[in-house]
Formats: sequence, structure tokens, C-alpha cells
Amino acid sequence: MAGVDMDPEVALGLFEEGATLVLLGVPEGTELGLDYKSWGVGPRFRGVKMIPPGIHFLHYSSVNSKSCGGEVGPRKGLFLSLKPRELVLAHWDKQEEDLDFSATENLEEVARVRAGLRELDPYLGPYPYDTLRKWVSLTDKLNQEVAQALQPLSGRVCAFSDVIPELQLTHTKDRAQQNLPRNDTECQNMKEGLDRLPKMKQREGTELRFSEIPKHMYPPGATPAQITQCSMDFSYALNCLLESHYKDQPLNVLGELQFAFVCFLIGNVYEAFEHWKSLLALLCKSEDAIKDRKDLYLGLISVLYHQLGEVPPDFYVDIVSQNNFLTSTLQDFFQFACAPGVDATLRKRAEKFKAHLTKKFRWDFDADLEDCAPVVVELPEGVTLD
Repeated sequence: MAGVDMDPEVALGLFEEGATLVLLGVPEGTELGLDYKSWGVGPRFRGVKMIPPGIHFLHYSSVNSKSCGGEVGPRKGLFLSLKPRELVLAHWDKQEEDLDFSATENLEEVARVRAGLRELDPYLGPYPYDTLRKWVSLTDKLNQEVAQALQPLSGRVCAFSDVIPELQLTHTKDRAQQNLPRNDTECQNMKEGLDRLPKMKQREGTELRFSEIPKHMYPPGATPAQITQCSMDFSYALNCLLESHYKDQPLNVLGELQFAFVCFLIGNVYEAFEHWKSLLALLCKSEDAIKDRKDLYLGLISVLYHQLGEVPPDFYVDIVSQNNFLTSTLQDFFQFACAPGVDATLRKRAEKFKAHLTKKFRWDFDADLEDCAPVVVELPEGVTLD
């Protein structure tokens, strides 16, 4: 880990007041990072010092031995909420290829490590303060409560899902009852083989616990007219989500939007990107909510400003711009946010943000998009539009 040039007095203050991660036994070559930066672990590495208090994302990828080609494993990570002068202690578990933080609960061991911090200092890499501003801009709405609620029960955010078969079929007789082949030669082609593979499910406790976006965008017993209205204005569904998950603090939904974005951008979790898209669409297409929830949408503009400013350029080409998702979603938002009846401060902020995106990315939010087709609505059973 490379050092950070800073004033000696500032460095001393950060050493005294900043939090410290002591990570013992991490194999040389492991890719390890904190927040927006990552490094290759060297032989002297024992952790990270001078960490500013607040939310942080520790992430790492184990590396196989050279005899196995030195391949890098999937990225794992966890969100930590650190206090001033806090010391968090972890040991590397060789069998699990993961960090074990149970040592932090051993008060005697933590006290012993704390007493020897001065001697340990040369082996601790400094927090990368050159990226702190970026990190804060991506997580300023995310607090410990929200991060803890969204993080898997296993405590790890994993780039690849840990999946197991839905049915544990250990005997040939069991497989035959499920129409599964006893060997590869029974499949006539690849499609048949794929169709006959056992169905998989994510291992319990490893899934991200995102808020559930309502499957029905309209209230029970809705009339056809109400269904059509709710299919154009998602405010009902948004209010249901906020009532279910963020009743007392609706602005925390922006923390979830940031959590999902970080999990995708830094944690490499594609599922998190899909949730980010769904949650963003729900927020941007809620016309009445935009009129009623000024603070929420002022915050949304700030969140999106920083998120869209930090992603790699090819991100838009390869992922976000598929099917005009981002431009069409933001087009709806600007149409609603810049309309009469919206709070003047929010309207001006939205107009300024629209001009910024138009200039920076050359997106035209005033053009007719191909996606603006008639909405197909789902009717309750037995209801017709006759």
C-alpha cells in the first residue's frame, strides 16, 4: 500500500483519532480495498490506519497460489460503521478464504493489540484520503442502520451468488423421479441439458435484503381507470414501499439507492445494479410524490449527480444505456419535476441538473424516445375494459 503525503501534525491527529483495521494473516497477493481504492497485499501488510469515522466498505478477493495460476477469486465485502479511535481486529481464515472478525469480541486481545499500535504502525497502510471526497459523495445518505438492514445475514456482500440445488437429490432414483439425466449422454442437445439441470436457489442468509418493490403498482380493488393512472404515476407503489420499510425516515430510501450503487460499482454485484434500476425508476416515475416530497427529491438529485459523475464512461454504453433505460427514466423525472405545481426550489434544481447532464453526456431529454409506447396494464381477474 502506497503512503499518502500529508502534514506530519495532520497525520499524527489522524493516527490518534482515526479508526484502525488490524487484519492479520491476509495472504500476500490478496486484492484488498477500502471504499474507493484497492491494493495488492504485500508481505508487511497488517491493516489500515487513520480511517475517518463513518460508513466504509471493506472488500477483498482471495488469490490462488502460483501453482494454480494466481487466479483472483470473486470479490467479497462488508460495510463497517467505524467510530473515532475504534480498533477492529480480524484474522484471515485460510479454510474459508475470508476474514474472521470474531477476534474483535475478545476484549483482552483487542486491548493487547491496541497497546502495541505504535510498534504495529509501520505495517499499517494509511487510509486513501485522496479518494475520501468521492467516497463521501457516494454514501452521504447511507447510515449504519440502513446498511445493516440491507447487508446479507451472512455479513458478506458477494460478487457471485452462493447457490444450492432447490432439491437435494443424492440418489439416482431421486433424479429419475425429477426427470433428470443419470449421465451426460442422455441429453440430446445443450438446450435439453440446460432444461434438465436441477433448479438452484440462493443459499439462505447470503442474499442482499433490499426493500421489496410492490409487484402490483395499484391498490387492491382498483378500477381500470385507477390501474391506468397508477401505471403512469408510480406514487402509490412508492408510498407503499416507504410505508413498509422507511415509515419514520422516508429519506433513508436514498441510502438504499446508494447502498445498491456501491454494491454494484465496487462490490461487482450485478443484482444490486438491477435493484438500483428498479428503485430509481420507481422514484423518477412518481409524479404526485415529486410534488409532495420536496426533500426526498432534492436529495435524489444530489445522489444521482454524484453517482453519474463517478462511473466509468463505458458503463453507460454497455449497461445503463441499454434500451434507453437511464435517459427515458430521467426524461420522465424531468417532465414531472419541471412542471407547474412543483416546489420552486426543486423545479430550479431539476432544471439545472437536466442542463448539466445534457451538456456532460449529450443526452437529449426533450426528444421522443422509442420506449414511449402505450402502457399495457394488468387487470384484476374478471375485470374488462368494455
